[in-house]
Amino acid sequence: MKIAVLPGDGIGPEVTREAVKVLECLDLPGLTLSQGDVGGIAYKRHGAPLPKETLDMAHHADAVLFGAVGDPSCDGLERHLRPEQAILGLRKELGLFANLRPARVFEGLEHLSPLRPEIARELDMLIVRELTGDVYFGRKGERTTDAGEREGWDEMAYSAPEIRRIAHVAFRAAKGMGAPLVSVDKANVLETSQVWRDVVGEVAHGYREVALSHMYVDNAAMQVIANPAQFRVMLTGNLFGDILSDLASAAVGSIGLLPSASLGERQTGFGTFGLYEPIHGSAPDIAGQGKANPMATILSAAMMLRHSFGREEDAARIEKAVAKALADGIRGGDLGGDHGTEAIGAAVRERL
Repeated sequence: MKIAVLPGDGIGPEVTREAVKVLECLDLPGLTLSQGDVGGIAYKRHGAPLPKETLDMAHHADAVLFGAVGDPSCDGLERHLRPEQAILGLRKELGLFANLRPARVFEGLEHLSPLRPEIARELDMLIVRELTGDVYFGRKGERTTDAGEREGWDEMAYSAPEIRRIAHVAFRAAKGMGAPLVSVDKANVLETSQVWRDVVGEVAHGYREVALSHMYVDNAAMQVIANPAQFRVMLTGNLFGDILSDLASAAVGSIGLLPSASLGERQTGFGTFGLYEPIHGSAPDIAGQGKANPMATILSAAMMLRHSFGREEDAARIEKAVAKALADGIRGGDLGGDHGTEAIGAAVRERL
């Protein structure tokens, strides 16, 4: 079980350290950990946000545990040298096209959500977001109009194979959960979305046990807030998924509790290769102060054990330990508590 640990910038090293301690507590057979530089720290040490040695390490691992990237001191660099290019590069080079982001409100934390408690407690959904296509990866540029004004342009495009492979991921997830699937698009306006809707409908024929429905993205955004209970698994493209997953995260009440997985098609001797990371950023304002909540990274490690190593029992142990710690009042600053990074990690380990 080879895991490449890429802590990155800001609070990344602090939260990944606690997640690694949790993994080591499980006494996993053949666990091998290696660590590499990524992001701003990698640029400062190696001259690139994603050094070749780090990428090689990731290629040879069975999974990647990622912290966060982002360093204000690098904001003035050319775009290709900025820390954030590291995660985009990893997704592209490792073929990570499927992002799984669960969002649920833990019992007892309903009051932290901006939603009414009776609505917040119903939020328990998995967003399956296509990660390597759409307008983010389309052709783009800047030109001058006939009137002599600047104009930026970005191409939104999806091919049928790209849609088909992410649809299979979502249908398999919904089938495994015994849940319906909602596919989100803007087919009433965008040709890209019409192709998306058509191809998803074709894939649905192979999953008769999964109830499929379609929803326009603007309505989906409203429904996540007004009636989140209707969603269990949501499938969407890169741009809409970016926005909707952040919206769902805000509804939970704290990004310090939300993990994510980015998966590809590559299979290892254990399962599907993937990169696992908390959804929060590098939070440079609290870096090095021991204030960061490591629970999202610990829960990301649980997702790693489930999806890349097939260790469902160990994954569930971690998730239950986090829930128990929260129920016992272990709260970081993001949850209105005063427990520090190491104290939270120790509390989770004690409850494994």
